Amino acid sequence: MEALQQKLAEKLTILNDRGIGMLTRLYNIKKACGDPKAKPSYLIDKNLESAVKFIVRKFPAVETRNNNQQLAQLQKEKSEILKNLALYYFTFVDVMEFKTVNFDLTKNYLDLIITYTTLMILLSRIEERKAIIGLYNYAHEMTHGASDREYPRLGQMIVDYENPLKKMMEEFVPHSKSLSDALISLQMVYPRRNLSADQWRNAQLLSLISAPSTMLNPAQSDTMPCEYLSLDAMEKWIIFGFILCHGILNSDATALNLWKLALQSSSCLSLFRDEVFHIHKAAEDLFVNIRGYNKRINDIRECKEAAVSHAGSMHRERRKFLRSALKELATVLSDQPGLLGPKALFVFMALSFARDEIIWLLRHADNMPKKSADDFIDKHIAELIFYMEELRAHVRKYGPVMQRYYVQYLSGFDAVVLNELVQNLSVCPEDESIIMSSFVNTMTSLSVKQVEDGEVFDFRGMRLDWFRLQAYTSVSKASLSLADHRELGKMMNTIIFHTKMVDSLVEMLVETSDLSIFCFYSRAFEKMFQQCLELPSQSRYSIAFPLLCTHFMSCTHELCPEERHHIGDRSLSLCNMFLDEMAKQARNLITDICTEQCTLSDQLLPKHCAKTISQAVNKKSKKQTGKKGEPEREKPGVESMRKNRLVVTNLDKLHTALSELCFSINYVPNMVVWEHTFTPREYLTSHLEIRFTKSIVGMTMYNQATQEIAKPSELLTSVRAYMTVLQSIENYVQIDITRVFNNVLLQQTQHLDSHGEPTITSLYTNWYLETLLRQVSNGHIAYFPAMKAFVNLPTENELTFNAEEYSDISEMRALSELLGPYGMKFLSESLMWHISSQVAELKKLVVENVDVLTQMRTSFDKPDQMAALFKRLSSVDSVLKRMTIIGVILSFRSLAQELLNLRNFFFFSENISPEEEYKIACLLMVFVAVSLPTLASNVMSQYSPAIEGHCNNIHCLAKAINQIAAALFTIHKGSIEDRLKEFLAVCTIVQESPFLTMDLLESCFPYVLLRNAYHAVYKQSVTSSA
Repeated sequence: MEALQQKLAEKLTILNDRGIGMLTRLYNIKKACGDPKAKPSYLIDKNLESAVKFIVRKFPAVETRNNNQQLAQLQKEKSEILKNLALYYFTFVDVMEFKTVNFDLTKNYLDLIITYTTLMILLSRIEERKAIIGLYNYAHEMTHGASDREYPRLGQMIVDYENPLKKMMEEFVPHSKSLSDALISLQMVYPRRNLSADQWRNAQLLSLISAPSTMLNPAQSDTMPCEYLSLDAMEKWIIFGFILCHGILNSDATALNLWKLALQSSSCLSLFRDEVFHIHKAAEDLFVNIRGYNKRINDIRECKEAAVSHAGSMHRERRKFLRSALKELATVLSDQPGLLGPKALFVFMALSFARDEIIWLLRHADNMPKKSADDFIDKHIAELIFYMEELRAHVRKYGPVMQRYYVQYLSGFDAVVLNELVQNLSVCPEDESIIMSSFVNTMTSLSVKQVEDGEVFDFRGMRLDWFRLQAYTSVSKASLSLADHRELGKMMNTIIFHTKMVDSLVEMLVETSDLSIFCFYSRAFEKMFQQCLELPSQSRYSIAFPLLCTHFMSCTHELCPEERHHIGDRSLSLCNMFLDEMAKQARNLITDICTEQCTLSDQLLPKHCAKTISQAVNKKSKKQTGKKGEPEREKPGVESMRKNRLVVTNLDKLHTALSELCFSINYVPNMVVWEHTFTPREYLTSHLEIRFTKSIVGMTMYNQATQEIAKPSELLTSVRAYMTVLQSIENYVQIDITRVFNNVLLQQTQHLDSHGEPTITSLYTNWYLETLLRQVSNGHIAYFPAMKAFVNLPTENELTFNAEEYSDISEMRALSELLGPYGMKFLSESLMWHISSQVAELKKLVVENVDVLTQMRTSFDKPDQMAALFKRLSSVDSVLKRMTIIGVILSFRSLAQELLNLRNFFFFSENISPEEEYKIACLLMVFVAVSLPTLASNVMSQYSPAIEGHCNNIHCLAKAINQIAAALFTIHKGSIEDRLKEFLAVCTIVQESPFLTMDLLESCFPYVLLRNAYHAVYKQSVTSSA
């Protein structure tokens, strides 16, 4: 046997792989030259423009000896040109070297021809090819004194293949017989694959349950590898193949029928990635100049019309059938994964059929006239891709199940049958016999224990041996001809399929269902995704799009490593974008549901029952007047009463849409894209945290201009409604919603959140300090101890809010629940800061009056002297006002935080000794004490028994005096009791003070006087009210 024939299998395998690598490199050169940012700078440099034009015009001739001025500029750039254009130049050289091949064996032979044809067509589409090759060679000539050794042949090839198909038609004349024989061998396979959806449906294609009695029988075929062979690949073989050996179309009806059937199925073919070939126009242009081909031209035109009119609808119906077929298949296999053993062929057929239809749609959608666009927009494409992904997941998950099945199949059945077939061969040369025996021995030695032990199987050598055997037995004058032993060929094809089920499941998935082509149709890919999200019935399948991003790296090739990062980055960015959009959509649905629920919760607030009560009270009187009563207000809960199941509310629609989308988000726990792990649920969690944060702050309805804010109790009701909805999300998606609550609500207890934005703690703290308490200072609001609330006072300018609705016990309880311990601590610290500011101002007033106060401190028992000294005091009213403000703040603080005791105040003193500080503290007490009598002349100081206080809030002075004294003299280690004896003129001070007793009061101010005073005040209030 000739050495060339012995190595034919190896050559075809290597050349096919190398051809794909060459296509990848050419494709990247074409894209780079078409992109102004990536184009070699020498091709767009204005200084080199005339030189490039000269080279292209003279190509492939070389003229460097004439001292041409146009080429002078190249002399400066020659070394850089050599360096930077080397990769491009030698890619073209590699294409030229690839041309020198032998042709044999059907599939690999046809694949090789199509790869070769595609290479030459793609090469001719690189408009800058002459400029790149010419520039490089001129730089080489100037540097080394001679042209590159490959340049003459390369230049001639570029010129010869200006019209690549026309040149190849001449080139393939000697190979017409072998090529046409290979193509005609598809006469049974291609028409069977190219059936209509109705024919598939009638045959119950891919159905496991159509014949329950045969469900466990292994799926068999005489042509196993052809059952999942790409229809797209077969159409390329037929169309390009018959163009190259077009003579057979005039003499063989079978060939003509095959060619016409392929022409009617598509308007364009995929050359490589997103590079397409418009078949009808190209074929017509090639045949128009050939004498006697008018019939073929008419055939082409008829087929074009048929493709434009019917191909779109035919493929649409196929996709419709495949959606239901793959759904059934995936559902049955998820329930009974053991069927993946006997029915593995069905799975790979289904994947291949679906992949072909998706790729057909993708390339035609971009390359069809707009008038027939409807057939090329499939809003349900996501569903088909989803079920493909589900089948792929089953194969990956239950791979060991399939391995166990086929290991037993190979050793227990295939080995026995093959051995019998080999024994029955009448003629079997030694080489073939050795290969056959090795097949039988390899299969016989297999056992299930190898699968259980996790042993890695590798049958690539066995498959290559079968490839070699085909090569040996397919050459002329072979002593063993496969054509005479069809049963052997069928059996070996089946065995090869079975071996792939054991060691090449991942490769089989790539071969039958790889959709990495979407990487090069980014715009269409994103449009399909948006259509999927917009259609509620399809949103459950949206996870298919990020899952497709896991395919992208399979389109890279080792001959073009530089594109790995580019494609990897694209896969990451698209996957991230899809998952982010899905999470945003779910977040928006959840937000809408929360809004609806908050509205329903709001209806249950006490404020809404007033109108209902009013209607009930007035109902009787309205009937007596005979006037038509107002329509009764709908009561909360009416929305839940259904009289008809067909009535669908907006909330129903939102929940349905959410459950569909959450199914998709929850479909996979994570996915790996280019060694990066994506977790879809984390996208949703992240978006929920951000939206929950914004919603809580938004629901406060704080308006800085009008100083309006939501009541704490109402905000708490809304937050609880929001949280109830969020908790229900755990029914749809496996996320930890408690983590969301902890992250968001803890941040709301701080002054700013993690993004530096204001929180409800800062908003409410500012409102209570700057709005409510400021109005108290202005005399518009008073603290009513009896009600334990701040209440509006009647004034000329009515306030925009009712203080009682923001400061009573229930509101303070709601506020503390909202802000939590940390938030209340911040509120308390802010209150303390304001008190510190007031104390600092009081100390300044003490310093101004220090001499007078010092004298007064020792003259309490000298009334005349005290009166004279009092007249010398300044800012008496300011002292009382500031002390009252402190008392009001402390009263508010006690409402908000009754369980916390005041530890100390923050006093800001600079360069003052402790002794001086102590003296000022003592004098401050004196200043307040001597100022108190002035309050008697104020009309607003009248005691009101109803509120147990005074409208000017002076009843808060007791709290201020006691707590300031406690703080000041605790800091300075003085006697609090001694200092407070000076304030026994007012009994409430004793009531508020933890340091003084009623006995002490009795010794200085008899309680009977106080009792009589209270009695008189209460009696007067009763008389006036009567």
